[in-house]
Amino acid sequence: MAISSQHTIRNNLLSRLRADDRAAILAALDRVELKRKDVLAQPNEPLTHVHFLETGVASVVVGTRDRRRIEVGIIGSEGATGLPLLFDVDSTPHETFIQIEGEALRMSKDAFIGLIEQRPAFRRLMMRYAHIFQLFTAQTALSHGSYTLEERLARWLLMCHDRVEKDEFPITHEFLSVMLGVHRPGVTTTIHILEGAGTIRARRSHIEIVDRPKLELIAGDSYGIPEAEYRRLITDDVALG
Repeated sequence: MAISSQHTIRNNLLSRLRADDRAAILAALDRVELKRKDVLAQPNEPLTHVHFLETGVASVVVGTRDRRRIEVGIIGSEGATGLPLLFDVDSTPHETFIQIEGEALRMSKDAFIGLIEQRPAFRRLMMRYAHIFQLFTAQTALSHGSYTLEERLARWLLMCHDRVEKDEFPITHEFLSVMLGVHRPGVTTTIHILEGAGTIRARRSHIEIVDRPKLELIAGDSYGIPEAEYRRLITDDVALG
């Protein structure tokens, strides 16, 4: 079912479009609920939809043949899945799945490609977001290779906090160990360190951010560069609106 033009947009990309572009795009969208572990993109399988998240968080994960996995990007209400379609690529070796449940506005592959061709402002916006998502991926690689686990976990929690609507969100130590590519005991120890510093509060399967500025200090330069580029190119650019 098409989304009404009166729908309150909670996806930041779509909210940045002019009224005429937004109306055309809303007509091609339907709302879907996203449950934890729902897969939005299977490795090496044809992409069928683009999801503009309104709530919740999705993970983009790289895997190996022996089933090792590590997260290379996360997507929330600031973005969208299915970016390979923007470059005329119909599949990806990466998996995208939901880590925190929520809702999204879903568009079919054919509708997305048509609107990218017909709506220059939409294409420009999506290209900017693709550029920023590449920066997130590059910053993740830098973090894995150059920063401590304490700094990396602080960065990840900040990125997740950016994409949810409250200070507390569901997450397990086991999941974090997969996403950060480390053993679970290391994650548990690091969570205790961040708790001891007064930045977070952890309870079973949940983490609460209690002192974000201090968490940013711990993350240091591992966090902030792609976020600043997002503000510069999307949030603060009045030409997009």
